[in-house]
Amino acid sequence: MAYLLDSNVFIEAKNHYNGFNLCPGFWGWLDHSNKIGIALSVKRVRDELMGRQDQLSLWCKSRTKMFVETADNETFESMKLLTGWVTDNFSPAAQAKFLRGADFVLVAFAHAHSHKVVTTEIAASGFEVKIPNACKMMDVPCMNTFAMLKSEKVRFQFVP
Repeated sequence: MAYLLDSNVFIEAKNHYNGFNLCPGFWGWLDHSNKIGIALSVKRVRDELMGRQDQLSLWCKSRTKMFVETADNETFESMKLLTGWVTDNFSPAAQAKFLRGADFVLVAFAHAHSHKVVTTEIAASGFEVKIPNACKMMDVPCMNTFAMLKSEKVRFQFVP
């Protein structure tokens, strides 16, 4: 079981608490964790990040192995289940937004391959489909970045 990272995990880290220059250990830990198979994401997330044309997109460009292909039968079956829930519970506008985005693929792939989803989104009752709600419906573990780091007992140390 691996951690499957949402695009906002990368974006929030870069923009705030784990910037490339502020906490290079975070990015090193991601590289290490990807090499040992416990942290990854999907290509649709990579596509979102590459479109930003910033330091994060440059980082992603050289890490193609971190972003996996999702075109497999198991994921397609999970997509069918998730699509049914979304169409039964949300407006056409919310359906269209979720079903064409990376979040849909992320949750379906996590369900199909028994991964944990890591996101900074918060569950909500309302008009938008949020990752934590979709994960709950699909019985997929979902956590934020700090819960993942705590679970893995990651420590970033100051070195003078």
